[in-house]
Amino acid sequence: MAVLSLWWAWLGVALVLGIAEVLLPGFIFLGFAIGAVAVAGLLALGLAVSLPVLLLIFAALSLVAWLILRRYFALPKGQVKRFHDDIND
Repeated sequence: MAVLSLWWAWLGVALVLGIAEVLLPGFIFLGFAIGAVAVAGLLALGLAVSLPVLLLIFAALSLVAWLILRRYFALPKGQVKRFHDDIND
């Protein structure tokens, strides 16, 4: 697929993943979106690799982004989110 070698296609994928994160929060799609933006940046800078290598770079950058997001935005270890009041009360 030659379209995945274009930087603007990866920005489109990042936009779709960012919208999915808004609709289904949990830092999963956001990590993929950050990976897609990073790949778009690398392609814009002139990176020329084959599609399998490009997908491997995307997967690795997405994993790193997800781990960083989880480290900084997750609840502290062992802590559980509890709700004491109902929003409708």
